[in-house]
Amino acid sequence: QVQLVESGGGLVQAGESLRASCAASEIGFGITMSWYRQAPGKQRELVASITSGGITDSANSVKGRFTTSEDTAKKTVYLQMNSLKPEDTAVYYCNAAYKTNGGAAHVFWGQGTQVTVSS
Repeated sequence: QVQLVESGGGLVQAGESLRASCAASEIGFGITMSWYRQAPGKQRELVASITSGGITDSANSVKGRFTTSEDTAKKTVYLQMNSLKPEDTAVYYCNAAYKTNGGAAHVFWGQGTQVTVSS
């Protein structure tokens, strides 16, 4: 079991920045940490991810604006969100995923943190 607790959401104006945090009970050890978001009436979508080896990726919609990083000592993953737009408004979820040696996939979710961007 990996427990995840997000924080750092809030209400900002377009163009401003926010940093969301995800405190994890476990990090590293082959665990890929990801950020997803879900806007009202829309499907949950992948925003950014970071592997246990530090390789990052992000969705085209946020490239150049959002970055993800992790502090293994603090067992915390961050999502730095710059130049926020109203369309970034969503609940942001932290996700942890890994596979066992037998190939079984394990996926865990946090409770989400609301990000609202006003125009």
